[in-house]
Amino acid sequence: MTAASDAVASPVHPALLDRVLECLRMQSDGLTEHALITQLRDAGVEPFAGARLQESLSLFQTHFVLFHCLYRLRDTLAGQGEWLRIHCLDIGIEPGRGGAVGGLPATHDPLRAYYLDLAQLETMDAAAVEALLGEFWSQLGRDQQREQALEVLELADPVDADTIRRQYRRMAQRHHPDRGGDTAKLQRINAARWVLLVRG
Repeated sequence: MTAASDAVASPVHPALLDRVLECLRMQSDGLTEHALITQLRDAGVEPFAGARLQESLSLFQTHFVLFHCLYRLRDTLAGQGEWLRIHCLDIGIEPGRGGAVGGLPATHDPLRAYYLDLAQLETMDAAAVEALLGEFWSQLGRDQQREQALEVLELADPVDADTIRRQYRRMAQRHHPDRGGDTAKLQRINAARWVLLVRG
């Protein structure tokens, strides 16, 4: 068991929240998740100081503990008229937002619910983390393929299936070899249609 997962055995200590908040207060413009973890690690703050970030499971555990702290801090700061931005590329404190009761989001936030539930961390082992990463990379690949397919069909999101079909027919007719078109181009058009309509 890594240092980060040791934090699961008992609720995160208020002293850890204080150290995270201290680092946030020192950066008026905000900082990335990586920069915040680095600051906490360099300051010797556990569990970050003992994290092995080159290992997938330890990296996930470290990320989870940090985001657990951040969502708890957001709740506290909202009651004080401040708002904590939480994104892996932008973590920072700003004046409170209007339109939310007590400064908290008016609607259910599934990410907040996930990170505040320490049982989610307890259930993740190395195999589960690898499966999660595999799904992430697979989804990223699908997103990139969709972007390329839209480019081939000269479309851009948001676009519905009927628009894709109409554009496909127009371009397939225009680039069909029987009409002097290019076979390779037609194959790319067919592949783009498959990515957008069949694979989804």
